[in-house]
Amino acid sequence: MISPEMHAKIRRLFFAEHWRVGTIATELGVHHDAVRRAIEADRFIRPDALVRPSMLDPYKAFIAETLEQHPRLRATRLFEMVRDRGYRGSVVQLRRYVQEVRPGPRTEAFLRLATMPGEQAQVDWGHFGKIRVGHAERALSCFVMVLSWSRAIYARFTFDQTLESFLRCHREAFSALGGVPRSILYDNLKSVVLERAGDHVRFNESLLLCAGHYHFAPKPCAPYRGNEKGKVERTIQYLRHGFFAARRFTTIQDLNAQLAGWIERTANSRKVPGDPAGRVVRDAIEEERPRLLPLPEHPWGCDTIQSVSSGKQPYVRFDRNDYSIPHHLVGKPLTLVASETLVRITDSAGQVLASHARSYDQKQVIEAPEHVAELARAKRRAHELRGRDRVRASCPSADPFVEALALRGENLGGHVSRLLVLLARYGAADLEAAIKEALARGAVSAASVAHILDQRARARKVAPPLDVILPDDPRVRDLRVTPHSLETYDDLCQPKKVMP
Repeated sequence: MISPEMHAKIRRLFFAEHWRVGTIATELGVHHDAVRRAIEADRFIRPDALVRPSMLDPYKAFIAETLEQHPRLRATRLFEMVRDRGYRGSVVQLRRYVQEVRPGPRTEAFLRLATMPGEQAQVDWGHFGKIRVGHAERALSCFVMVLSWSRAIYARFTFDQTLESFLRCHREAFSALGGVPRSILYDNLKSVVLERAGDHVRFNESLLLCAGHYHFAPKPCAPYRGNEKGKVERTIQYLRHGFFAARRFTTIQDLNAQLAGWIERTANSRKVPGDPAGRVVRDAIEEERPRLLPLPEHPWGCDTIQSVSSGKQPYVRFDRNDYSIPHHLVGKPLTLVASETLVRITDSAGQVLASHARSYDQKQVIEAPEHVAELARAKRRAHELRGRDRVRASCPSADPFVEALALRGENLGGHVSRLLVLLARYGAADLEAAIKEALARGAVSAASVAHILDQRARARKVAPPLDVILPDDPRVRDLRVTPHSLETYDDLCQPKKVMP
């Protein structure tokens, strides 16, 4: 298609300046056919002029029939099809003919659909970009349900479009609207339609169970017929430009609270589109509510349920975060039950073993203090048993020393821990001698052994050692560090040898 200015220039060069068609096409950089159409070259064809046959003539009927069935078929594909049938002409000639006979887009007329009160609702998701939660970037989606008769809206923002969120929003929508419509019209969402062959639809089983609980009929609209759910499509645009644009919020809870207030104040105050009585949505929903199906006694359960197990550490991973469990459950099969706000870990009998507030951040470790304390106590107990064996292996007199402590009812763990510190500080030989002396004196305690070792060190005029002060956090205090040789650092202090 050439511009009006180019059209006028071609006609001026042909009729006023008497240029040839080829000259005009070359000079202006347009196709010869464009020049001929501009000058209306058909007027100059003599009625008695013979029409030259074309190599494409035998295939024109086939091309027209094929384009009637497949209007969007490309000319290159048609070229392959007619070439296989014996066509030996060029693709350029074929393209010109296809351009002339290809069917144009058809304008379809639609009937105005009217519904009865309580008969139908329309549901869809709207995409509203991204939102940052801590270190994570989450997709922000909005579930929208519209009652077709009153145009009452329920909308809620979520971090995902999972089946659990989809059904949870249904449950909240029914509660907010005060009843259940008899049918709900959907787009062909995976949460609704698993498979479709013509009019035969295989619905998502979870949606069918929810529909059976609330007694509504799910109805997917026909493929490529978005006009059938135009009410919810227009409502999403209404939310996008009337509510969300230029909106400031801190959290998704804040955003949903603002949305609920906006629906009550603004959306429910607008007139029902196409209503001859001029009712506003707030009054229309009051008229429609008695026609809705009543809510069941118990709401539908929409929690995410999945099997989980931990690795070597007492944590299970869910939705990019790690949640703590009691340490004795490491490696065992468990069940995770996640609601919108809570994550619970249960056993096969359904007993709750751990419960945490759900996090929508990422790479976070959510742990219960009692899980950490229990693990620290178990580690400390194991360390005490291993420490007792180390003291016994290093000092033969440790066995009667520990037996004497046990007979007195002393806390063996504390004494053994102190002896381990003395073993690392003074060595096995000095500790063995001090334990023997403490037994001989009848002063059976780790404090007595430490006092004897301190006296001997002072007699040798050895500098007193400095104690390491650790924080109260058991994850630091109970951390076991393997000591390494410091000879490498001693070598750094030696004078460098000068090469001769």
